Amino acid sequence: MYFTDKGIEELAERRGEETVTLGWLAEQLRDFVDLNPEFEIPIERFATYVARSDEDEDE
Repeated sequence: MYFTDKGIEELAERRGEETVTLGWLAEQLRDFVDLNPEFEIPIERFATYVARSDEDEDE
């Protein structure tokens, strides 16, 4: 198990029943990067990954 799995598991346990929009998630990511600019590149990579995640299905 990666260390980040603990945070992902906590997210699923605490908020897994909630429904959110991608717009809400994007705003949370922006706020996080504003507070933690050292994470700008990993957050940008994650956002790009999520944005393009269905491209493989189209091929």
